[in-house]
Amino acid sequence: MLEKTAHTITQFNRKAGDWSSLLMLPMLFVAVYEVFMRYAFNAPTSWGFELTIFIYGVHFILGYSYTDAHSGHVRVDIFSSRLVPRKKAILEIVTLLVFFFPFMTLMTVFAGKFALLSTSMRELASTSWAPPIWPVKILMVLGFFLLWLQGLGSLLHNLHVALNAKAN
Repeated sequence: MLEKTAHTITQFNRKAGDWSSLLMLPMLFVAVYEVFMRYAFNAPTSWGFELTIFIYGVHFILGYSYTDAHSGHVRVDIFSSRLVPRKKAILEIVTLLVFFFPFMTLMTVFAGKFALLSTSMRELASTSWAPPIWPVKILMVLGFFLLWLQGLGSLLHNLHVALNAKAN
């Protein structure tokens, strides 16, 4: 049961990462359009650079959980690299409970408050283009929550390994 739930969470985050990777297509289009307008017609847009930053920021934050699902985040595994799988899982459980969950819970909650305030004021960027930035802040909360959820999947997987001597 634990391993099945962990696998479902990981698969969900991998699929979400696959979908969010498609954000590179509109970002590429905007960047190429901006460069073309700037150098071919000497008519840069007032929105191209900022939109590129917004799209990349959303892509980046939605990629947190995808990267974690593929064990792609930087790890310092001096202690855990030589441990047997069961002891390694126990160490991972402790670090998830002591460091990861408190930090990610706070990040998600405070980002949620930040997004709620931004949404309630219908916040706009302070540039000449002045796009709404509250949708980006809502997606920031989603990115933190997906990473928290992936942490839960890792916790369940490590509990499965720690409780079952035959699991790896």
